[in-house]
Amino acid sequence: MKLTDNVLRSFRVAKVFRENSDKINCFDFSSNGETIISSSDDDSLVLYDCQEGKPKRTLYSKKYGVDLIRYTHAANTVVYSSNKIDDTIRYLSLHDNKYIRYFPGHNKRVTSLSMSPVDDTFISGSLDKTIRLWDLRSPNCQGLMHLQGKPVCSFDPEGLIFAAGINSEMVKLYDLRSFDKGPFATFKLQYDRTCEWTGLKFSNDGKLILLSTNGGALRVLDAFKGAIIHSFGGYNNSKCVALEASFTPDSQFVMIGSEDGKIHVWNAESGMKVALLDGKHTGPITCLQFNPKFMTFASACSNMAFWLPTIDD
Repeated sequence: MKLTDNVLRSFRVAKVFRENSDKINCFDFSSNGETIISSSDDDSLVLYDCQEGKPKRTLYSKKYGVDLIRYTHAANTVVYSSNKIDDTIRYLSLHDNKYIRYFPGHNKRVTSLSMSPVDDTFISGSLDKTIRLWDLRSPNCQGLMHLQGKPVCSFDPEGLIFAAGINSEMVKLYDLRSFDKGPFATFKLQYDRTCEWTGLKFSNDGKLILLSTNGGALRVLDAFKGAIIHSFGGYNNSKCVALEASFTPDSQFVMIGSEDGKIHVWNAESGMKVALLDGKHTGPITCLQFNPKFMTFASACSNMAFWLPTIDD
């Protein structure tokens, strides 16, 4: 089944889960699309089975809190940032609920965490104005970049380069093998005083970069030239919440939630709005991602919603 405008417009909430007492701050699909792991401000990690459409188990990180949760390539393991006590990144085995390793180094809150799509490397960006490069097999930082401002960062789909959005006004591209030589490309964007960049993602085809913000607009850039292709707005975000925006896996569409529980979808090429979906969320939709393998997506406030299409196009 192919994603089309009509199929997207037909999506409806199939299941709602009320496992959390506070907002879900992040979630991640496993690469095979079979499970989701979420992190919440209530200090819990909830594992969901996407095929059966139900929560499987709940773990807690009461002491350190949990945010920016990401699956690694090893089965049943995740990395996440702390939002209490310190700013250490933690590597957890879900199988026996034991920490495998800690990654200390940042001294302010970690705001970005991106796992390499191809190996055990990951990068983290922090309010301490650094990006650190790590390897899951070692607690020692493998690389450190001091920046001019707060970063958001992500690997590209091939895992060969990573992008850093700095101070909500420039995007720098680095070659992973020679990042210490500095960026090979820098794109300067017009600074928008009304919002800060809160996330950066590549499309799966590697051609586009999506910048999400805590304001009422998001931007799509040409990943090679740095030109702004589209600015998308018209969704509600009056309280400056960091709303997660996402590409669909085919790189054809961009979607974002809003503070009124609605989901807005645009065509990434034409820039046309193709759908407005009502998730009936009780709070702002802080997390939104499409399943990498199956025709379903998930959205979250303090509740988690699974969506399915209601037509076969």
